[in-house]
Amino acid sequence: WVHHRVPVAHREELYHILRMTGPLLLSRILNYLLPFVVTMFCGRLGNAVMAGYGLASATINVTTVATGYGLGLACDTLVSQTFGGKNLWQVSYLQNQGIILPQLYAAALANLASGATNYILIYWLDLGMLSEDELAAQHAVIMVAYITYMFPLGIQAAACARVGNALGAGDSSRAILTSKVSLGLAATFAVAEGLVLGSSKTVIGLIFTSDERIIGLVSQLMNAYCFLQFFDGLVCVCTGIFLGTGKQKIPAVANFIGYYCVGLTLSVTLMFAAKLRVLGFWVGLLVCVVLQSSFYIVVIFRLNWEKVTEEAVKRAQKSLNTLDSEGTPDRSTHSEKPVDGYVSVSTEAHDGNPEREGGHVVQQLKDNRLSITQLIIRRGLTVFAAVALLAVGAAVLFLVPLPEIQSAESNYTSDWINVTYSPDSIFSTQLVPSKESE
Repeated sequence: WVHHRVPVAHREELYHILRMTGPLLLSRILNYLLPFVVTMFCGRLGNAVMAGYGLASATINVTTVATGYGLGLACDTLVSQTFGGKNLWQVSYLQNQGIILPQLYAAALANLASGATNYILIYWLDLGMLSEDELAAQHAVIMVAYITYMFPLGIQAAACARVGNALGAGDSSRAILTSKVSLGLAATFAVAEGLVLGSSKTVIGLIFTSDERIIGLVSQLMNAYCFLQFFDGLVCVCTGIFLGTGKQKIPAVANFIGYYCVGLTLSVTLMFAAKLRVLGFWVGLLVCVVLQSSFYIVVIFRLNWEKVTEEAVKRAQKSLNTLDSEGTPDRSTHSEKPVDGYVSVSTEAHDGNPEREGGHVVQQLKDNRLSITQLIIRRGLTVFAAVALLAVGAAVLFLVPLPEIQSAESNYTSDWINVTYSPDSIFSTQLVPSKESE
């Protein structure tokens, strides 16, 4: 039935996307399992510890992780289109070449080390801090969202690479087909995730804590998140398509307007004015992603794909040849070995002299290489900046200590102990009129 109903081109594209999505999905799940496992351990130490970790994680994600991730998104466009254009010498980003297993292995090792370290420090060495509810429940839902978000994020990476490869090879129709298949696959995964989360919302909180109040709050928040993750998955995949086409400005502006101007404003209003508390935050985000996903889908299918393809071909610099392992021009990569079905086309006319063209490429590549001194300076400055940021954070931590906060019960006890009474007040026989006599 599938062979008769689904066109061959759609089946081939679905195969390529799933082949890339699988390892990418596993590697991203393993990456985000690190904070997930840490949250599980913190939840066993108390609600305050779990809430504090959630607040710290949010601060770190906004100030550091989001910045680095945003700076790295430029590679998704340039490298995928360059690889599709067969300019392999300038490609060094593994994901857009389809080399995705190394990051999977690294993420797996990191998770093993994280789980073992948390268990040893908290349960063996007893280094955890013993000690509200809404912040802890909020963080628990965010951890679940991290895991479920990995499905559309894996599709996003595959869609970005496939769209970029197609545009770099001058194939507009293949890029459009990739966009359709990717969005359909993301919607299918999102529906399945929504059914699983909706049917298990009452027990999800047990993963993190045994507190009945937090478990109830998590179940309540899942009512909104089950719908939110569907539209958020579409937004994620649409972002990958925009990255593959080189239209980063569209999601950048839309994210700012959608999340900060619409979503945040509406969330604050629902949280405090409407008194929905933390549920209002998720309802505001739900409205935001519904509007954003609708806008993205309309823009994607109204793009001038021919113009986008021309820009990608120029960006990929497809007239350059690659070199083989011996440093000589390798023309087999242009005419004999396609990249996942893509055939490279040249944008410049050659005079047919291999030696002249090869010598030009070798000389250009040699001119583009960085010297050892330049490499040391660039890498050294990067390391220095990272160490400097770490030093600043450590200095703030030790020089600006947190104020000591005593619990309400201990304050009551100390106040009762420190109270002094005079003998007259203790042994006084003065009668105090009761309310009934008044």
